Amino acid sequence: MKILVVDDEPLAQQRLKQLLSEFEFVESVRLANNGLQAVSACQNEKPDVVLMDIRMPGMDGLEAAQHISQITEPPAIIFTTAYDEYALDAFNVSAVAYLLKPVREKNLKEALEKACSLNQAQINAVKSQHTGRTNITAKISGNIKLIPVKDIVYFQAELKYVTVKYRGGETIIEDTLKELQNEFSKSFVRIHRNAIIAIKFITGIHRDNEGHSYVVLGEEEKRLEISRRHLSDIKRLINQL
Repeated sequence: MKILVVDDEPLAQQRLKQLLSEFEFVESVRLANNGLQAVSACQNEKPDVVLMDIRMPGMDGLEAAQHISQITEPPAIIFTTAYDEYALDAFNVSAVAYLLKPVREKNLKEALEKACSLNQAQINAVKSQHTGRTNITAKISGNIKLIPVKDIVYFQAELKYVTVKYRGGETIIEDTLKELQNEFSKSFVRIHRNAIIAIKFITGIHRDNEGHSYVVLGEEEKRLEISRRHLSDIKRLINQL
């Protein structure tokens, strides 16, 4: 097995690395300090198993697991946590394995021996425990690209695809507008059945000679049409900004 240990605490990393060195079936152990590094390492190093801390600054373990699950052949993920057994109930996500810190050698060995790749039920369970990603996953040429939510200007649907427009480019993603609107309802607003936009990038409303209304976005003054159904809500929102 190739193992990736993800933890922001050096002592916890070294303890797991030392325990893993005792197992003959462990080929190599790599280290990562946070969720972003974990996603990158899973793409480049292709570990068999990831031992992932839940609480980490920036991207936490639950969000990292969501992104890792989008890889073509995702590794098995075993969460490590210092929560006590009662708090742990809140993170009871289907068959995803957990190890309580401090991790015991016997429990670690048993978890690794039973490790298997995330199935769809486990992925959905992880999603249900985490609200509000800090990044959106896009698949590009077989790899995944993380797009920071703070840089996203809008999402727009066309036929069966959703395009995300962000600072520096745009690409197609697999999320649906409904899912995105539910997840980011505090920072994005729907203006049309085919578009939701980042509230912070709104600079105004434009009305053309034919009576159509458009929201103006960002320094580029990109204009997206507002449907009549959503126009009053958008006007009210702008008045509050």
